[in-house]
Amino acid sequence: MGLVYSSVIDAPQEEVFAWHSRPGAFTRLSPPWQPMKLDSEAASLRDGRAALALPGGLRWVAQHQADGYEPPRRFVDQIASDGPASLAAALAVRWKHIHEFEAIDTTHTRMTDRVETPVPGRFLRPMFVYRHRQLADDLAAHQLARTRGLAPLTVAVTGASGLVGSALTAFLSTGGHRVIRLVRHEATKSDERQWNPDDPDPDLFTGVDAVIHLAGVSIAGRFTQGHRRAIRDSRIEPTRRLAELIAETERGPRVMVSASAVGFYGYDGGDEILTEDSERGDGFLADVVTDWEDALAPAGRSGARVVPIRTGIVQSPRGGTLRLLRPLFTAGLGGRIGDGQQWLPWIGIDDLVDIYHRALWDTQLSGPVNAVAPEPVRNADYTDTLGQVLHRPTILPVPALGPRLLLGEQGARELACASQRAIPAVLAAADHRFRHPRLDQALRHVLGRAATG
Repeated sequence: MGLVYSSVIDAPQEEVFAWHSRPGAFTRLSPPWQPMKLDSEAASLRDGRAALALPGGLRWVAQHQADGYEPPRRFVDQIASDGPASLAAALAVRWKHIHEFEAIDTTHTRMTDRVETPVPGRFLRPMFVYRHRQLADDLAAHQLARTRGLAPLTVAVTGASGLVGSALTAFLSTGGHRVIRLVRHEATKSDERQWNPDDPDPDLFTGVDAVIHLAGVSIAGRFTQGHRRAIRDSRIEPTRRLAELIAETERGPRVMVSASAVGFYGYDGGDEILTEDSERGDGFLADVVTDWEDALAPAGRSGARVVPIRTGIVQSPRGGTLRLLRPLFTAGLGGRIGDGQQWLPWIGIDDLVDIYHRALWDTQLSGPVNAVAPEPVRNADYTDTLGQVLHRPTILPVPALGPRLLLGEQGARELACASQRAIPAVLAAADHRFRHPRLDQALRHVLGRAATG
């Protein structure tokens, strides 16, 4: 019972150990397919305590053990009880996790996870395959940035609690950067600053090197008049005010990276290959994205480098389309939409994080960047691939009428049935390396179906 899992990480022992000690490490290592959410992260690997929220109001508490703390070689945590919600897990499961780091040479580390538990190892292995892959890829991304001259930054982030924001802020903080979360409520933590989208504080960007702007109401849902207004109002004017504030801040941020969308190219691009040089398309979302990107202009005119990230369909079971599709496909109820010929410009969540990161350090990036995988797929191919990854049939096509009933005519046309054959031309020209360039790789990674040999 239990598990021993080991791999060689291409980084020095001290660096690998230090990565685990920084805020965001637990978030980066938490498998997205598991039904748990981080409540609080341990303040110390020596004797800190982390808490996870489990289904049914239960909690998992991991207590770090001072007698197992031997930096940079080892740290240990085990399950503990901290109140009634955590008592059931502590009584039902024995769990001790020993993290070991052995220097192979000055640039390589053997990392070994030893888990003492009655849970069979075959159930645990996918989690540790994921964790080791995440760690290796994250460290490689930070190493590349350092070789290109990126020093530790102070980065202000809007939308930090969302799907992309939570992954990105954890990635940046584990890489040694200081993250300031711009929140709308009163700031209660040392890493927060209150942000009023209608009237931002003149000192909001004091001491900030770069701004990453992710905030905006989700576009999912029926395109009612109220929903369309919320989509526009949450994006255009708040973005303009942030861009103006950057321009007005003395010695302010020199980089502004903003969320954008492939909706710029319209809802039906046919089979045309869409690059960053392609013209805007038709539709409500194309209008919104055009105005959204135009709102960044004040920052650009002030001399700041501005990079709108035109994002495709993000692949993560924690949110977005995959969160909705996963239970349907797992139940064998998945299928293509309509004839399945519409193009789907997808992107893995960690590749999207890497693209935002690159926009911080690659000074050649300026202007729109398509954040999509190099191989767009048709809806039918996406359906087949997801079914294969989950080992489920995909024989129940969704008639075009279905999305129209759920989303309305406009919502179905611009969301469920949209077709954009977008490619990452700017990133390709920069020789950007994707972690998961193929759809099956990306889905297997985030769904815990990667090879576990």
